[in-house]
Parts: sequence; structure tokens; C-alpha cells
Amino acid sequence: MENPNTKLSKYISLILRHKPEIIGVKLDNHGWCDVDDLLFRMNKNGKIINRSQLDEIVKMDDKDRYTYNDDGTKIRANQGHSIDVDIELEKEIPPQYLYHGTIQKYVLPILKEGIKKGQRQYVHLSTNIEIAKIVGKRRGIPVILKIEAGKMYLDGYQFYLSKNKVWLCDYVPNKYISVM
Repeated sequence: MENPNTKLSKYISLILRHKPEIIGVKLDNHGWCDVDDLLFRMNKNGKIINRSQLDEIVKMDDKDRYTYNDDGTKIRANQGHSIDVDIELEKEIPPQYLYHGTIQKYVLPILKEGIKKGQRQYVHLSTNIEIAKIVGKRRGIPVILKIEAGKMYLDGYQFYLSKNKVWLCDYVPNKYISVM
């Protein structure tokens, strides 16, 4: 049976990254949500949670998905949004290689068209092959793609590093991709 906090975390992720309107919370332009309002509206919508549970979810999340502001009155998702928010990412110089986990049915389209961000704001990349495998495994047998991020950067592509250490970019052209 799934841990109750895992279920709540998935719901919070849905709210803060994709659909704040389903419980009526408002995110500001940078994706911040008032913590008290989030808790009130979650409880009102049958997702029973208190501040201690929310603190535990934020602290124990294995992917470090959430951040509180300095005084702990607001919360936001660190990355992965499909809604238009500016999470105030700084441009960064990527390592020479990054990795992307996918499944076999997407490999040929990716090798033909590159990696597109789809419904999200950015393409997600990892410095770690194991993390890329975990991402790919969520949908089937993983295929790991090696991205020549250093070359992309030298060719003018911009990269960002989220607070939870996910590398982000707008698009990965096929010429920088190889299958591992």
C-alpha cells in the first residue's frame, strides 16, 4: 500500500506544477503559493493534511520537488511545470555530457526531431545515468540518450540548473543526441 504522504506529495505536485485551479489556489508569477491557503484548500477538497505533514513531505521528498520561501509562508515546485511560471532560473554552463531517459518507442522520433519539451516548460536532463534510467523506467524499458551538452552550449543553447539539480533546456537538436 502506498504511503499516505506519497499520495499527498503527488497531489501537491499536480497542484503546484500543473493544475492549481482544481482546488482554487493561486500561484504568483514565480510559482509561489501561500502555504496556509494550500493547506486550507486541500483539506476543503478532502485531502487531509496539516503543516507538519507538509513539512515532512518537503523535507523527505526523494527528488527535492518543493521549496519554501525564506520565512516558510510560501511553497513552490522546483521544476517540471506545464503552466507558465517563471521559477527564476539562472543560466548555467552545463557539463560536457548530460543524459535523458526515455523508452524505445520514442527513440526514432527523438533521433529524427530532437528532444522537445512537450507539455512542460523545459526538457529535463540529468548528470547521472542512473537517474536517467529511473526516469525512463517509469514508462517501460528505459533507453538512455547521451546529450552533448557542452557542444550545445558552445553553439549558443542555454541551460538552467533547477534547485533540485535537474538540468533544463528548451530543446535538444538531434545532432547532439546518441543512444547509449
